Amino acid sequence: MTDNGAVSDTPTPSTPPKKRPRHLMDPANPHREVKSAATGSMHLEPVQKWVLSILAAVTIAHLAAGLVIAAMYVDDGRTDAQIGLNVLAGAFGVIAVAVFRTIHQLKPVSAWLLLGLVPTVVGLWLTFR
Repeated sequence: MTDNGAVSDTPTPSTPPKKRPRHLMDPANPHREVKSAATGSMHLEPVQKWVLSILAAVTIAHLAAGLVIAAMYVDDGRTDAQIGLNVLAGAFGVIAVAVFRTIHQLKPVSAWLLLGLVPTVVGLWLTFR
């Protein structure tokens, strides 16, 4: 107690100071502890790789889809052009998968390249149904 009857918040030399909970700021030391970037869920580099690889693969896949649509609108008498455009769409699909794997520093040649042939199969089905 102080001389005016109020209770003091400051500890006396005989009592240890009360430890403040971690979520509260210490007025004597207002800076928070900054956790290292390693404790975060992801570093910046993997996020950049994912964004770049998705962007590249989707852009190339749009080109492949455009080639399939072009093959659908080619004159029915030009079967060679229809097949050629669908084969090119599949080639760009394979390139899209290879680019995706390369950005992630994986071997570009793998069984996943078969996924790139989907535009050819779907395009031939849509063109000749």
